[in-house]
Parts: sequence; C-alpha cells; structure tokens
Amino acid sequence: MELTGEIESIIYKNESNGYTIASMNIDNEEVVVTGYLPFVNSGDSLKVVGKFVIHPNYGEQFKVETFEKIMPQTEEALEKYLANGIIKGVGPATAKKIVKKFGKSTVQVMKMEPERLAEIKGITNSKAIEISESFVENWELWQIVSFLEKFGIGSESAQKIYKELGVDTINKIEEDPYILEDIGIRVDFAQIDKMALEIGIERNSLRRINSGIIHALNLASYNGHSCVLEPNLITYVVQLLGVSDEDVLDGLKDLKAKQRIYSEEREEMATVDGKTEMCIQIWIYLDSFYRTEVNIARKIKSLIESSNINRIPNLDAMITKVSDIIPSEKQKEAIKMINDNNVSIITGGPGTGKTTIIKTIIDLYKTIGKKTVLCAPTGRAAKRMTEATGEDAQTLHRLLEIRRIGDDSKPNPDMNVATIDANVVIIDEMSMVDMFLMNYVMNGIFKGTKLVMVGDVDQLQSVGPGRVLKDFIQSNEIPYIALNKIFRQAAKSKIIVNAHKVNDGINFIDEINPQEDEEIDDFEFVSELNIKNAQEKVLDSYSFDTQIITPTKKGELGTHTLNKLIQEKYNPENRKKNEKRFGSIIYREGDKVMQTKNNYDIEWTKGNGLKYEHGFGIFNGEMGTIYEIDSFNSQVQIKFEDGKIAVYEYSELEQIEHCFAITVHKSQGSEFDSVIMPILNAAPMLLTRNVLYTGMTRAKNKLKMIGNKKTVEYMINNVNSKKRNSGLKFKLECLMNEN
Repeated sequence: MELTGEIESIIYKNESNGYTIASMNIDNEEVVVTGYLPFVNSGDSLKVVGKFVIHPNYGEQFKVETFEKIMPQTEEALEKYLANGIIKGVGPATAKKIVKKFGKSTVQVMKMEPERLAEIKGITNSKAIEISESFVENWELWQIVSFLEKFGIGSESAQKIYKELGVDTINKIEEDPYILEDIGIRVDFAQIDKMALEIGIERNSLRRINSGIIHALNLASYNGHSCVLEPNLITYVVQLLGVSDEDVLDGLKDLKAKQRIYSEEREEMATVDGKTEMCIQIWIYLDSFYRTEVNIARKIKSLIESSNINRIPNLDAMITKVSDIIPSEKQKEAIKMINDNNVSIITGGPGTGKTTIIKTIIDLYKTIGKKTVLCAPTGRAAKRMTEATGEDAQTLHRLLEIRRIGDDSKPNPDMNVATIDANVVIIDEMSMVDMFLMNYVMNGIFKGTKLVMVGDVDQLQSVGPGRVLKDFIQSNEIPYIALNKIFRQAAKSKIIVNAHKVNDGINFIDEINPQEDEEIDDFEFVSELNIKNAQEKVLDSYSFDTQIITPTKKGELGTHTLNKLIQEKYNPENRKKNEKRFGSIIYREGDKVMQTKNNYDIEWTKGNGLKYEHGFGIFNGEMGTIYEIDSFNSQVQIKFEDGKIAVYEYSELEQIEHCFAITVHKSQGSEFDSVIMPILNAAPMLLTRNVLYTGMTRAKNKLKMIGNKKTVEYMINNVNSKKRNSGLKFKLECLMNEN
C-alpha cells in the first residue's frame, strides 16, 4: 500500500541507524508507522510504501518498506516543517514570518533566492544565506534515501553513508559507487556493483576489480580470517564480477603497488591434483591485517629476547615463604617457566589450577616490591579475575585507554595506546583476544616486562578476526604449559568432570551415575524432547540468582523468546513499576540487563556519603538491574552488579539488552553461581563441542541442563569448528629463526 501524510510526532528513534516509530496523520486519522526512516522529523510530509501488520502488544501498525519525503503541500504544513528546529536559524516565530511573506513561493525563495529572506525584519544578509544553506542541506538528505533506494540500498544504511560522505553524498556516489565499499558500509556488494554498471563503469575496469577484491577480503574477515589463499580469492572474484583471471591478477598487482593489500609466500602442506605435499602457497591480506600480524610477531620476539630483568632468584625458597598453598609439581613447573621467560602461556580447563598459579605469581612479585597488573578482554572476565584472586583486575580497553573501538571502527595497527606500567602483565581469558586487541597490548608493553597469557584453548574463539592463542601455542616459539590434571577438590564437581569429558569426546549423559559420597551434587540433566515442554521447564526452574545460557538467539529456546517470557512471568506489568517501550522491547524497573558495547563516556556513581566513588565507563558484558525509569527526564537508572549506578538517556537504550537469558558467546569470560542450559534445537553451526563446553564451564555451583540427549551427543561429536586462516604463527616462526 502507498500512504501520504504528515509526521505528527516521533515516538521512538534509534539515532545510530534511523529506525523510527512515529505517529502519522493520514487524512485526519492517526496511523503508527514503523521502519527505517533516517532524517525524518515531526512536521515532515511523507509518501510511504509498505503494509499494515498487527503487533502482539501494540496492535495495528504500518510497516514501512520504502519512503519518500515530499515538500509540504499547504502553507500551514510548510510553516510547521520550517518551525520544527531542523533549519538552522529558524524557529516558530521566524517560520511564521517567512511563510507569511512568501506564501507558496517559500521553497523557491529558500532554494534559489536566499537574499530575499533579508527582506524580513530581523534577518540579516549573512543569516539569510545560513538559513538557505541549512534548508538545502536538509533538502539533499531527502534525496539520499530515494537515490539509494533505486539501487536496492535500504534506508537503514542511508544515515551511516551520509555521516561518512557529507552533504555532497549523491555526487560522490554517482562518480564512484565503490566508495561505499571503501568506507565499510555493509550493504550487498551486488547492489553497489549494479549501481556502478548502470552509470557506465566498465566491467573490467581496475576500479571495479579492485573493489571486488577488497570486498572479498572484508567478507573473509567477518568470518574470522586474516588472509585468503590467492587462488581461492581469484576464483571468488572472477565469479563475483564475471571477469577473467587475468583481470583479477591485474587488480592484485595494482592493489599491491598501492600497498592496500600484501601477499605472503609460505611453504606448507597442501593438496594439489589429489596429492598432499609441501608447496609454496600465496596468501593475500588487507594492509591493516598484514601489518597487525607483523607488529605482534616483532614485538613478541623483542619481549622474548629482552633481558629477564624481573627474574626472581631462589624461586623455590620464595614460593615456600609467600604461598599458603603448596603448588603441585606441574604448577611449580609453570611458575618456574614464568620466572625464566619474559613471555609464557598457561592453558587448561576448569579445576586444573590456573588461579593458584596466578595468585602465587602475584604474591611473589608483591613480596619483592614489583608491580603485577591483571587484565582480561571483557568487564565480566575482569570481575571474575578479581573475585578469584582478591586483586584488582581491569579490561584491556581501560588498561590501554583505548577509546571507542566499536563494531564500526576500522582497525588501526599503529594506534597509540597507554603504556602499561608494570613488571608483570597477566592476561586471562586469552581465547577471547583477537588480533587487533593483541596488537594494542603489544603497542603498550615495555621491553623487559613479563607477559603471562592464561586461557582455555578449547573454548570458543574470539569474536574478532585471528586465532591469537592457538597461533602462539602452535608456533612452539613461546614457552607454554597445558594443565590437564583436575585437582582433587575440583574432581568432586560433576560440572567440571563432565565438562572435561565433553572436551575429550566422551558422551557423559549416558554415564551419569548416582551421587557418590565425596561428589558434589552440582549437575542435573533433565531429558525433554518437546520444545514447548522444555521451555516451560526452563521458566519453572528460573530464579533471579540463576543465569540462563543458550546456544542461540532465535527460536523458542533462544534468548529473544526466553527474555520476553521470563519478564512476563517474573517481572510482569505492574502499576507500581515504571516502564519504557524502546522499539519492540519493553524495559521495566526490576529487569536484568546487559551492556552490549564499551561506553567510555557514561558517568557512574557508587556508594554513599561515607564512601563515595565516581567515574566513567560501562563495558561490554557488564550486567545489572533497572533501578529506576524516570519518564519526566527521559532517563533510565541501572544498578550494576558491582554497585555502580549509571544514568542512560532514552536514546542510549540501544546499548543494553535483557539478560535473563544470554547466548553462550555472550557468556564467555563470565562465571555464574547457577546456570540453566537448554539444549534442544538450533542451527548446526551453533551445536558444536566448544559451544557446549564453554556453556557448561560458566556454571560455578549448579548446572541444570534441559533438553535432548541426542542433541548433546551431536554437540560432543561435532568438532567442526570453523578453521580460521591466519599467518601469525608463520610470521613468529620466521622472525624467531632469523640470525
């Protein structure tokens, strides 16, 4: 359907992507419209195309698929548009004067004869020009959406494109559509390519081919790869663009000459014509990815080869002196390895003694007056480290004073970060550290500082590209110890024992025995084949001190559905509780929520008049409860688990989400006293051994698994986690073997 009318009011707008809910006057009837409507404000006249839908909570709405702004058709509507505050220098009074003076010629005067605005008392010549320029700028914004729509690029991308390219956006895109790929807009490359061909760019032009190559490398990075095999890259781009191998080779040469990509030759095992043999393979990198790997390898080598100025003499005697716990022989070996080397790695699953080693290292260096810094990639992982050691730990982002490294930021291998003031740096949860974050660590570390990396190599890989921990270990250039013995106390835990069985490929479900005398009754498996019944059992088992962890966001056992159902059952609508609708989500006082991105600027307070703290920054993964919703000031107060209270404007609510239930990926680095884990149906790519293992090891005292034994068995046997292409191992080996 096509509707034409005027926007009466904006109910909600996501400023980052333009998603809007608005009230629209159509033939004197109010219609609620929803969709991506960037640059739309109250008073605007729109032609919208879409369909009426029934929202389960809010009734009938018009879902907008495409829209077009049109100039207000009446003088009254025109005055309202000019008065809505988007035209610089024009308020309600000035808008009234302009429309009264020029009537139906107002638009013509504003666009083509701005000097005539000075005929109005109070408007100078310079102000007239300023008003006209602001009007024309907004006019161009109107055109951007409809211009991009012609090429299948939705309005949700229009706002980001405008932010990158500015007021001359349309001309810049018409001259070179591939600029959209250069600025990292995640739109379908085929749409950009179609636009380019329609405006006359040659099929085998270098600009088109180069953009196809860059697109292919970007696509690979979204899947965790830092590089792509040259023959595979050529095949993909040939199919993508419909050009010849020679055309793509010309593009590769051109991009190499411009240093936008790099190639790397490696001698490695490969299958050629059905035979597996050593041969030369060529790998292609985007510039920033190549330089990042080189920088990490060089700085790791520099650290390894620096003087061991923080070595502790008489180590055994010192351990006896400072440690309350007598380390095992394997733990002593790990402590000696750290003492003898500037860079070292400790890996192992739960209950294998990693924390004892960390605490002993802290005590050793504290005794001799040297500084140890503890850090982790996320806020929750840092919090868990603090709880386990009794020492302050912080996120790597805060430690390095990294600002605004968000999903949309371009990686910068040369970024300046804060220098880490420490004799020993211990990084926990290393499996979560991607190549760019590792690079920032290396940029901030002093020569001579000891770097100790601790992690569980069997957990999920980092969200960002690279496979840092695995590359370090497989290079055999960095000393490491794998802890594989479960300590006696930990061996009483069925959670820990069963998690290790999963890791070893053993189907523990069929081996669940009655509890023995020394065992801790901390694991329960509830068999359920029916999804609805499983859902009910999850809901009935939930309490506010329990965390639901599920492999998936989608489906009836996914986070979206479970969060809504938990809220309805355990924190339902109540006239004593304020709530705020944000898009399709209702936030209510008492809801559990999670911060989903690093926000270094948000202010927080903690404590009271006797012990009051104040600071800035809430980080990805921090969890809390909605403490108060203040509709008068359009603000939400959230009290986080560590006692911090932060105030969010309504426009900032996109940074949070409900966390009664979270995904396994979101749970990485966290530990919860009690966990409910539904395991039934999900996409096969999510039903893997390391997803199951990671989810199980988040539970500290109680794990209740609800689901299908067959699905659990499938996950245990499914070790096909995605292989990531990376060259960090190769670079480190080459550098360490140089004379």
